[in-house]
Amino acid sequence: MFLAPAAAYLLLFFGYPLAENLVTSFRHHTVTTFYTGEAPFVGLRNYAAILSSERFPTTLLTTALFTAGSVLGQFAVGLALALFFRRRFPLGGLLRSLLLLPWLLPLVVSGTTWRWMLDPDSGVVNAVLRGLHLSSSGVPWLTGTSQALLAVVLVNVWVGIPFNTAILYGGLQDIPTRVYEAAALDGAGRLATFRHITWPLLRPVVSVVLVLGVVYTLKVLDIILVVTGGGPAGATETLATQSYELSFRQYDFGRGAAMGNLLVVLSLVSALAYLRVDRRARAAWEASP
Repeated sequence: MFLAPAAAYLLLFFGYPLAENLVTSFRHHTVTTFYTGEAPFVGLRNYAAILSSERFPTTLLTTALFTAGSVLGQFAVGLALALFFRRRFPLGGLLRSLLLLPWLLPLVVSGTTWRWMLDPDSGVVNAVLRGLHLSSSGVPWLTGTSQALLAVVLVNVWVGIPFNTAILYGGLQDIPTRVYEAAALDGAGRLATFRHITWPLLRPVVSVVLVLGVVYTLKVLDIILVVTGGGPAGATETLATQSYELSFRQYDFGRGAAMGNLLVVLSLVSALAYLRVDRRARAAWEASP
């Protein structure tokens, strides 16, 4: 009975939308369906149309590059900051609190601010580059097909750093200090301490951070829509933005739902694959002398 309210909530707000999305993906569901009530069953045609599209391979590659760059960047900077804040120093708590601001801001606000900062003509980023004589004409962050993807990756890294730092910092706090004291008595240096103590004991937290990072990044929509809109020339179009375009710009809700389901499957496969690799690595480390 205690579990009934939570189970009802999950079924209503998570189970039902997933089931409805799955049903929609097997039908020709367009804007006329809202008036006629008819959505003919088309089977796997929506999935076949998506997978056979000329844009799908490029979109899938862009999604992979965006996800890999964002997750690795967020994790690397987040881990470095977590290790830095592990040391006690004046105003350390205040700085940790201020670090959470990018994560607390609405994504639309963050994206709009970065779009202004990265503007090729009047953006502050190019103004700084010109002032430091690092670029004479500025970088086409939002208009160059190769620079635009880098721009949205950097913005998403900035947004995700606080989350990674907070979780990894909490994991570092759970490592007993006596372990480091024993390592110091044995003459272990910083690199050896990190490799043989910090990293193995932090591995469970790392697994959570990376899995959540992959799942969250695969479905990122706000940042890309606000900063680049999926352009230029589809250079920043991901599976999430294409699902949005199919559903709310082309009003082909059947294909949009199919693309959303593919995104869910991709997230699940990525998470399970990483957890399996991590489990094997952990077992090998525990078995080593």
